[in-house]
Amino acid sequence: MERESPDKELESKTRIRFPDCDPFNHLNNSRYIDYMINAREDQLIKHYNLDIYKMARETGVSWVVSQTQIAYLSSAELMEIVTIQTKLVSYSDKNLLVEAIMWDENKTQMKALMWIKFAHFSLRTRKSLQHSEELMQLFSDVKYPLKEVNFEDRVTTLKTEYLKK
Repeated sequence: MERESPDKELESKTRIRFPDCDPFNHLNNSRYIDYMINAREDQLIKHYNLDIYKMARETGVSWVVSQTQIAYLSSAELMEIVTIQTKLVSYSDKNLLVEAIMWDENKTQMKALMWIKFAHFSLRTRKSLQHSEELMQLFSDVKYPLKEVNFEDRVTTLKTEYLKK
């Protein structure tokens, strides 16, 4: 029996809340990161049945953020509904690179672009770990390759594509 191919680009919506905003009613810069990581975590459960917190509790293994790059392109405002898209853009035996894009609700205005590098990590030994064969297969199935190899080029490409619309 052939297995259905999993989605490579995941998407969800959320509302910008008051405690996360600055005095101008704009989403605080640090909270963009939280919103996008939280969206990715929820999407992993929904689309891949991968609960990283359950995995950490049961096995002592998870991922830690090792690097974050973010470009703020337009403000997200209080009570606005935003769409967050995420995708795995590259992986290795110990690391993942995830792209997250925050849009307005209808994906006509890009709010932010973020690349997050995760290291596979043992919470017990406090050392990086190699991914299992099962995880490597999942990553192979869901990888969304990009033509850009660095963050700045990706920002430029998306701004150019966005401006054409």
